[in-house]
Amino acid sequence: MFTIEIGGKPVAVVDATEAGTRELLEQEDFQEDLASLTSSGQPLWDGNAALTIRPSTEDEIAEFEDSAFDDEDDEDEDTEEVEGDEDVSTVYFLVPLDDDEDEED
Repeated sequence: MFTIEIGGKPVAVVDATEAGTRELLEQEDFQEDLASLTSSGQPLWDGNAALTIRPSTEDEIAEFEDSAFDDEDDEDEDTEEVEGDEDVSTVYFLVPLDDDEDEED
């Protein structure tokens, strides 16, 4: 598993190889998602901050694995499945994501 950092801040854990995570990070659609998703009212990515990957820490891996045991009837708002050329990867966001419905009010 690899962690995506934005401007040096760990933002997401990806269940993929390093090559798969790098490929995901280079996808324009994924970058657009990072720019449109918000946490505490702020976009995750401003389009300029450095996007980097590194091996996930044991704590980050544990948090990712714990999220898999959440109630399967409820869609976990902090995870997203994305498709790359190799496989479907699961992305777990380490930061709380804003609920789109709240922003529309």
